[in-house]
Amino acid sequence: MKIMAIDYGDAHTGVAFSDPTGFLTGTTTTIHSRSADVVLSELARLAKEQGAEEIVMGFPRNMDGTEGPRAELYRAFAGRVEEATGLKPVLWDERRTTVDAHRILQQAGKNAKKRKKTVDAVAASLILEGYLDYKRLQK
Repeated sequence: MKIMAIDYGDAHTGVAFSDPTGFLTGTTTTIHSRSADVVLSELARLAKEQGAEEIVMGFPRNMDGTEGPRAELYRAFAGRVEEATGLKPVLWDERRTTVDAHRILQQAGKNAKKRKKTVDAVAASLILEGYLDYKRLQK
């Protein structure tokens, strides 16, 4: 089962796909747009093109586990993703994914300018890895 992960952001949205077995993180990309309509259109295209059967979307929580100030915005966007793709996104705790993505890219020698272009895709892959690990533990 191919799974699509989304790290939704104001200007950049990271997207990651699992391999067809739903076991490993595979392809990643970034959608560079501030327009929710453009992002939704691109997400629908990618989901169809990649054959996604499930979607997991990063969901903002505070460090204490309570919902962050952007939670309602993300919930509403998840509803729009469902309308655009026909797949109901699983909302997944995204705490620290962007921080960890920056750290990973910095350790890989990417400067701040290069990190900015790919950090959201790396964050999406971290969301996907966490979700895949969770699914493996549920079996």
